[in-house]
Amino acid sequence: MHPVTAAETPAPAVRGFWRLARGFWARGGPPLSRMFSVALLLIVVLGLAASYGMNVWYRVIFDALQSRESGTVLSLSLLYLPLLAGSVLVSVMQLCLRMSMQRRWRAWLNQRLLDRWLRDGRCYQLDLAGGAHRNPEGRIADDARIATEAPVDLAIGLTTAVLSAATFIVVLWTVGGAVTIEIAGATVTVPGFLVVAAAIYAVLASGTMFLIGRRLIAVSEHKNQAEAEYRYGLTRLRDNAEGVALLGGEGEERRGAEKSFHAVFRAWRDVCLQSMRTTVVSQTSGYIAPILPIILCAPKFLDGGLTLGEVMQAASAFVLVQSALNWMVDNYPRLAEWVASARRVAALDSSLAALTRADATPAGRIERGDHPHVALRLRDVTVLREDGVPLVAGAELAVMPGEKLLLTGAAGTGKSTLVRALAGAWPWGRGRIEVRAGAKLLVLPQRPYLPAGSLRRVVSYPDSDDRHSPGEIAAALHKVDLGHLAARLDEEAPWDRTLSGGEKQRLAFARVFLLRPDIVVLDEATAALDLVSQERLMKRLLHELKDATVLSVGHRPELAAFHHRIVTLVPGAQGATLASDLRHRPEPGRAGRPREASGSAGDPCLLPPHGLPRRRDAFEPAALQG
Repeated sequence: MHPVTAAETPAPAVRGFWRLARGFWARGGPPLSRMFSVALLLIVVLGLAASYGMNVWYRVIFDALQSRESGTVLSLSLLYLPLLAGSVLVSVMQLCLRMSMQRRWRAWLNQRLLDRWLRDGRCYQLDLAGGAHRNPEGRIADDARIATEAPVDLAIGLTTAVLSAATFIVVLWTVGGAVTIEIAGATVTVPGFLVVAAAIYAVLASGTMFLIGRRLIAVSEHKNQAEAEYRYGLTRLRDNAEGVALLGGEGEERRGAEKSFHAVFRAWRDVCLQSMRTTVVSQTSGYIAPILPIILCAPKFLDGGLTLGEVMQAASAFVLVQSALNWMVDNYPRLAEWVASARRVAALDSSLAALTRADATPAGRIERGDHPHVALRLRDVTVLREDGVPLVAGAELAVMPGEKLLLTGAAGTGKSTLVRALAGAWPWGRGRIEVRAGAKLLVLPQRPYLPAGSLRRVVSYPDSDDRHSPGEIAAALHKVDLGHLAARLDEEAPWDRTLSGGEKQRLAFARVFLLRPDIVVLDEATAALDLVSQERLMKRLLHELKDATVLSVGHRPELAAFHHRIVTLVPGAQGATLASDLRHRPEPGRAGRPREASGSAGDPCLLPPHGLPRRRDAFEPAALQG
């Protein structure tokens, strides 16, 4: 059974996206969102008024030209300037409001997606869970932009089209009037023949566009996915450039990049073919629309039924009506691109929502809670792999405040995964993990994460870079033998590629001394250090954080000298189990011989070692019951 299944059936594109994005206008959303919407509607109406004024101006000036009224032509020419200025001003105002709304809507959606992605380990869990949510960074950075820009453009365009159609259909009906034709000896009068012609023409053009461009949405989505995969591959190659260069793997990486780009190339070819077909329809429609009304009006003009100004007004109105009725034809490629991006954003949100729902349902998830006394406690904890296979089964363990425990075991027994479960990043499994109430837990993985930015930010992470003074940060660096970096705190450099593996692990210990957590979990955190450096850091850790609880994962036998207890994970058919629990007094610098804890073999000892000093609030044996 897969740990996450809801993410595999994302909501349909448009409905799923709007369920996510409509909160921008809902109560509790940005107060300016509704104001921008009303202002945009008013601007659209003003733009329509400007278009109608231009339409009437065409009729009057061409009638003046036909009548050779020079004074009227001159005055109309001068009138054109304020009409032009008003139209340009309305267009600029519409552009400003439109882009402001798009910018604010994207910022709102971006914040919501980031909040859900960067919470409770979701960014890590999402990569392990199945579903249609690959490349979340591309969906947040690119698809969210398209999904919020296009709807505003399309909504403005559709509103303008509807209002323009309603306005200029009246103009066409009034100016064009009726036309009488003879069919098979019968006389037929068609009222508002220009309106009928515009409607028939729009239906034919729209139907042709839908027929030819029906695959454009699918190929657009495939193209976006291929682009995201190619970009991710190149980013991953850059992040691992050192390993590639040392192994001489440039040729293999190039073949992989070319294979990924070939998928992009094929996707763009499909988009190109579909775009060519839709362009044939849209361009043909664009060339025919201005000529068709003139041809239709020609008989009435030649008979004297229409003036030249009325013909030009009808031609201008026909183009506007045809453009309004063919709005879908002209905007089909943009609509297809939006649907593809909206679907990708909705799929990501659906996957994140599935993880959130799964957390709210204890079944198949490791419960988490607080304990008043014990630093860390595992109650019948079973850790599952992402495909449902158990890694650790039925773990029972209690670690007292101030205790130092070493977790060992063969490779692949699930030690690191159990550490992730302790930190809350790995929720799949059963049982309950309890952490002492109010305790601050810090995990040091084998490969420390170094964020981009200044060295001050790197050392202070996950705290903000202004949380600690330069003196405190410099002191922490000196404690881990990185004092030579203290003068470079404000220097921004690619520290993750500049520092060696050992220096990165030293820097991680500097974070411990700076942040001073109550519980420290070391997951092979000294594997890149030599034995002398490891001993110095562990001695410093025991000296600086005497009351801190330390849980270490490691293979080196020298680590035993720094821990009270040694717990071993032993592989089994149903998952690894805690098969032995040894304890001894830590003696840094001289590895003592651990002795097996009291109790039956094969059962982890939950009681603190008798020979160790207890804290006043230490866990008493009676408190373990229940």
